[in-house]
Amino acid sequence: MLELISLLIHGIQPLLIPFCFVGAWAVIFLFIWSLWMAVRDSVSTAKQMHQIPCTNCQFFTADYRLKCTVHPSTANTEAAIDCCDYQPKTNPYLY
Repeated sequence: MLELISLLIHGIQPLLIPFCFVGAWAVIFLFIWSLWMAVRDSVSTAKQMHQIPCTNCQFFTADYRLKCTVHPSTANTEAAIDCCDYQPKTNPYLY
């Protein structure tokens, strides 16, 4: 039994080096690809989140209990991107 395993290892040894080489580069490629996908997804999410106009609205209170006096359930969410009640702050020092 031990001789069979030894013979098998010596038989596949010339193939192990190319397989390990390709496997190592595949792992490196997959790691870099997953990092690239994570960066791409977070940039697209950040672009979408920066479209939310709530912080520049006169109805925004900046209080965690009541963020918006008109639509408190949708304040600072993606549903507030096209808010029909958005009014820009006329004087930011008053709010």
